[in-house]
Amino acid sequence: MPDAAAGRDRPESLLEMRKLRIEATVYPPGEDPKNITLVHDVSLTLKRGRVLGLIGESGAGKSTIGLASMGYGRGGVRITGGEVVLNGRDILRAGSSTTRKLRGREVCYVAQSAAAAFNPAHRLMDQVVEAALLHGVAGRAEAERRAVALFRKLSLPDPENIGRRFPHQVSGGQLQRVMTAMALCPEPDLIVFDEPTTALDVTTQIDVLAAIKEAIRDTRVAALYITHDLAVVAQVSDEIMVLRHGRLVEWGGTRQIIKEPRQEYTNALVSVHEISHDEQQPGGTPFLSVKNVTASYGGGLVKVLKDVSVDIFPGQTLAVVGESGSGKSTLARAITGLLPPEKGSVTFGGRKLGNRLSDRSKDDLRQLQMIYQMADVAMNPRQPVATIIGRPLEFYFGLKGAERDRRVAELLEKIEMGKGFADRYPAELSGGQKQRVCIARALAAQPRLIICDEVTSALDPLVANGILKLLLDLQKEEGVAYLFITHDLATVKSIADSIAVMYRGEVVRYGQKSKVLSPPFDAYTDLLLSSVPEMEIGWLEKAIGGRRMASAGN
Repeated sequence: MPDAAAGRDRPESLLEMRKLRIEATVYPPGEDPKNITLVHDVSLTLKRGRVLGLIGESGAGKSTIGLASMGYGRGGVRITGGEVVLNGRDILRAGSSTTRKLRGREVCYVAQSAAAAFNPAHRLMDQVVEAALLHGVAGRAEAERRAVALFRKLSLPDPENIGRRFPHQVSGGQLQRVMTAMALCPEPDLIVFDEPTTALDVTTQIDVLAAIKEAIRDTRVAALYITHDLAVVAQVSDEIMVLRHGRLVEWGGTRQIIKEPRQEYTNALVSVHEISHDEQQPGGTPFLSVKNVTASYGGGLVKVLKDVSVDIFPGQTLAVVGESGSGKSTLARAITGLLPPEKGSVTFGGRKLGNRLSDRSKDDLRQLQMIYQMADVAMNPRQPVATIIGRPLEFYFGLKGAERDRRVAELLEKIEMGKGFADRYPAELSGGQKQRVCIARALAAQPRLIICDEVTSALDPLVANGILKLLLDLQKEEGVAYLFITHDLATVKSIADSIAVMYRGEVVRYGQKSKVLSPPFDAYTDLLLSSVPEMEIGWLEKAIGGRRMASAGN
């Protein structure tokens, strides 16, 4: 990256978008193709060393605008009007050769779903340093030194050696941090952060946000920060742009947007209230009982669950919380038979389940459904939404034709998407819409227990609240139980009856919600609760300062 003196000779405005218009073509069955507008004449200016937050509901056009800053339109999306001026030149008219050279050098992108963005066949280090090597920014040794320093700054475990692993050998949160390091390694002028902390637990999120702010301050790199988390964007952004349906709703300084929003929609985003859920006391026999489960990866080499025991009662919700890599999703894999336990048992409806998925009956599979964290990799990209949701209807209930289509339409209405989405493919959906389709697919089986693995992490606050209300309504109507895996403690307070706090494969705190969230706290639970972002300017600095004081006291 150029030094500060060189930077003064370049335009102060690093990025300008002028009346940006972006369209796509849809192909309704039995009808002529139709052009739809995704972004309506949006303009923005971003100066060096500044951060512009883009917020808005799922499908508002945030990621589409972020990708346009690289001159890119995904999945048939076309930039049909306006200008994108980066470092003083309109990259939309600069030619494909110039555009390829600037991607990965002048502008880098941190995707929302790291699991879908990494090549599973290559080691992490090779992918992190690739852009720096390709553009001649650094030699191999220097690029790897940069990468290790970034791994350490982003609080990744074993920073000197984690680069030797493959993507599947790290947790989702760890993979997201590796992707942040990959974007920072070539020292670009602009970074597009597309929900970079979505997959991170709150304790790690503080470190990542602090590292991002430090990198921006030290290098004068500019950033577009795309998120649905207003508490997060308040910590890193200088300005905030609010979008809805591809249109600019409001744009102003961070303090003004957070404290004095001028538009009704902005006020609704800022004022989202937590759902009030009265804790239910356990009664009778547990519906699902996990007893003394121990599980490992690598043929017993790496213990990932250590003597874990939890219970779920009919019509109730157990929330499992903890940092990335603590064993939350691994517990779900053990319950579903995807990772057979070495020791212990899983009892479901009064009978012991087979350790392996292949040992379980078709009705066992129907009654215990799972919604995965990464919607991008949980759906077949070649199947339309109707087929994705309709598959369990056919498999478990034999529904076909008009009867199946009617039920698919009902499920799409339940998840607030509507039957018009039935013929769309995953690539035509936003991140939040993809996750809602996965929720509908689980509901299609009419299960008795649903394991929800970060199901609202990709959704904006308004839509997330709607999903949580839907899940709670379904619980009241049909008595369905939930195992709710999340790092969002606000969600835990909204939906849980009981809570299990996990740390390094063990349950360190467990009980009814009111008990777990009441002092005195153990050290780890106290750290979790104090790390939940607040919609307050300067909260991040206070949290980091408090953590340092606690460390000094120890």
